[in-house]
Amino acid sequence: MQKQWFNVGKIVNTHGVKGEVRVISKTDFPEERYKPGNTLYLFMEGKEPVQVTVGSHRLHKQFHLLQFEEISTLTEAETLKNALIKVPEDQLSPLAEDEYYFHEIIGCDVFSEEGDLIGKVKEILTPGANDVWVVGRQGKKDALIPYIDAVVKDINVKDKTIKIHIMEGLLDE
Repeated sequence: MQKQWFNVGKIVNTHGVKGEVRVISKTDFPEERYKPGNTLYLFMEGKEPVQVTVGSHRLHKQFHLLQFEEISTLTEAETLKNALIKVPEDQLSPLAEDEYYFHEIIGCDVFSEEGDLIGKVKEILTPGANDVWVVGRQGKKDALIPYIDAVVKDINVKDKTIKIHIMEGLLDE
């Protein structure tokens, strides 16, 4: 079976002259992911994935600054620009009982409590207090479903199904 990879960040630039890279994080667990000693994999267009070890991690403005043990110069770091930072599925952290990874929710069919198909989750927005699921609907505009207990009643990632309570105004055309 082919290994599944999950994006945890993207290298957008270098920082300083000692080979540090500036990363936009795509993980809910940056402190854990970027912990010194952790193994990450860099994916660059047209190249095999490169395994690196985190040497140091710190925050600078809205970026995460990473130093990899294998990279010690600005010239080496320059070659990593635009690389995606990924981890294999076996490095994903187990989540609490009612927590899910985005890849588990995207693609799920969404049903009403009465069993009517509403659509399929195609994207997840993270505007603030709670996530919002973008549900594509046949012949209608996308529905925005807040991930809150009052609305989301059941999630079955094995069957890729979600049951929701339709509050007034939730599915207005």
